Amino acid sequence: MPAPETLVGLGLGSNLGDAPGNIRHALAEIDSRGLAKIAAASKIYRTPPWGPVAQPPFANACALGLTTLAPYALLAALKELERAMGREASERWGPRLIDLDILFYGERSLDEPGLTLPHKHLFERAFVLIPLAEIAPDLHIAGRSVAKAAQAIDAAGVEIWPARD
Repeated sequence: MPAPETLVGLGLGSNLGDAPGNIRHALAEIDSRGLAKIAAASKIYRTPPWGPVAQPPFANACALGLTTLAPYALLAALKELERAMGREASERWGPRLIDLDILFYGERSLDEPGLTLPHKHLFERAFVLIPLAEIAPDLHIAGRSVAKAAQAIDAAGVEIWPARD
């Protein structure tokens, strides 16, 4: 009997190379590798870099998917995909080729070393809330409305990534 599918929210970010292309490639790989069936993906947003390191703007997006993987197995598979795409270890909040995060896993709450669900900074970051509210405006996570949180957060510098000329 196959494992039941669980709705997951994924956050994607990149600011090296073809950042929007890296996000599109990661979404295709998540789906084709069977990590999650992508049900919805946001537009790609240009966002200011987060943290103390001087670096280029980020491309960020969110996706909703259905997975049969357990939370730690999904996390391990996402980290392996990051490595396969060429991500190298770097300083915290530094530039990265691809960053893949689990934002939520069904209604599961988890606070363990290496994995906190829902993501502990989800409601503090416009680069997550704006794209997540785009694809799931009626979503409530841990009793909080994603749409209301997105409306209330400072979204300065968060804009849809411009189309290529």
